[in-house]
Amino acid sequence: MRKSIGILTSGGDSPGLNAAIRGVGKAIEGRYGYSIIGFLDGFRGLAENRYIKLDSASLSGILTHGGTILGTSRDKPHKMPMNGKIVDVTDKIIRNCNKLGLEALVCLGGGGTQKNASRLMEHGLNVITLPKTIDNDVPMTDV
Repeated sequence: MRKSIGILTSGGDSPGLNAAIRGVGKAIEGRYGYSIIGFLDGFRGLAENRYIKLDSASLSGILTHGGTILGTSRDKPHKMPMNGKIVDVTDKIIRNCNKLGLEALVCLGGGGTQKNASRLMEHGLNVITLPKTIDNDVPMTDV
């Protein structure tokens, strides 16, 4: 069974996300031989286990298209609106990642995404983040 890496985009939509998804995906698949699972609509898709398999064909042709093929949301795992209530879906996210056998989760987003990714790391997930912000609110990303 091939090893898998998950990827999601979170926060506001912006140009460059598809290019980042493509770059990460091509490296993961081509150089390391892992399969790529793209979660739809950010952390919400991860909580609801909504994903697509990404491969060379699905990553082809997205480089020059702005936005994200995965969709995005501003949902936070520790306080996500679900069925009219605000709930902590962190444990559900961890279970979903474990069921899929993810080696790591790549999160593309700004300051809020970085905080949410850090919380998931505290619960044992291997997380890689790529900062996406115009607010200059993600420390140490200029180095």
